[in-house]
Amino acid sequence: METKILQFGEGNFLRCFIDWMVQKMNDKAGFDGQVQIIQPIGDELCVPSQILNARGGKYHTCLRGIIGGKTVEEIEEISSVKGVDLAANLEKYATLPSLRFVVSNTTEAGIQYVKGENTFPAKVLRLLKARHAAGLPGLVFIPCELIEHNGDNLKACVLKHLCDEETVPSPLSATGALRAYIENECVFCSTLVDRIVAGRPDPESAARYEKQLGERDEVLVCGEPFHFFVIETPAGFDLERELPLRKAGVNVVYTPDIQPYRTRKVRFLNATHTTMVYLGLEKGFTEVAQCIADPEFNAFVRQVVFDEIFPTVDLPDAEKKEYAESVLERFANPFAHHQLKSIALNTIAKWKTRCLPVVCDYYKLNGKLPDAMMKGYEAIARHYDH
Repeated sequence: METKILQFGEGNFLRCFIDWMVQKMNDKAGFDGQVQIIQPIGDELCVPSQILNARGGKYHTCLRGIIGGKTVEEIEEISSVKGVDLAANLEKYATLPSLRFVVSNTTEAGIQYVKGENTFPAKVLRLLKARHAAGLPGLVFIPCELIEHNGDNLKACVLKHLCDEETVPSPLSATGALRAYIENECVFCSTLVDRIVAGRPDPESAARYEKQLGERDEVLVCGEPFHFFVIETPAGFDLERELPLRKAGVNVVYTPDIQPYRTRKVRFLNATHTTMVYLGLEKGFTEVAQCIADPEFNAFVRQVVFDEIFPTVDLPDAEKKEYAESVLERFANPFAHHQLKSIALNTIAKWKTRCLPVVCDYYKLNGKLPDAMMKGYEAIARHYDH
């Protein structure tokens, strides 16, 4: 199979999300392509990258959770990854005629412009410079970093790095031609990704998987069955024709405006997490699933989701209800081991971006504050008051 996708980031999320999807496209939609992973930082390959290369790029995903009230656990072999290489060797992949897509997850700090530093956008510029020089077509960028307008921001940062190389900007200069190539022949799509990836299994499960597979896969990655991928595409650009995600059965939406879906996720999932976290800790719970398993706390969470958040999201009711129920089902996943203490990190900043807009919109609609969400805020205040 040809290398069609360059992936910046060797971590668990992309291997359980994008690379898993590529496997689906190969199996069900005739994509017939592989992913070449680039480790974005470091002068040597990290241990998981070394293990993945030793395995010829093959590993397993284990999707564990609850669907329709039933517990599911599905192990799949992923053979869509060719291997992992260092960013120092980036240019050799730029000249592959088969290359068409670039995906990334370099953390929220990855997509940023820092003059004179070898940032992720600076590496992208190196890639495009080499590809343009080789006279090859532009690339489609599908970043998965959890920031708003990730595609637009990546493009802007790449162009800022290009500005640093321009002495006298001109369409006729080498940098001017490269700028036109980036602007006109490359596509930068903003995205929203949604899947909880736990990473490595607990020791008991790892031993069970080893027996089941007949081998020890030290790069096996666990995630939830639920997945959702929203890709913002420019008018007239048919991404599905080249990247047949929908044909492969992937839960993907192509849209000219990603914002309603981002609002839906941030409010139903993230705002609910932030509202419940300190109340859950006060009751002695350590994981989200424990909160949902408690009848009284479950009723509180449902009040937050359906009575208070639901009316503030501007989408069809049927679509909102289906997504809200799926979120609660995901919260109840006993395999996720989603720690409340990890959700509690940077709570004040999270409350401002996740919960405050809901509170304001609810007040506009009802002329009063949302009772349950304010109880969650009071628990936050009690914690920070101590």
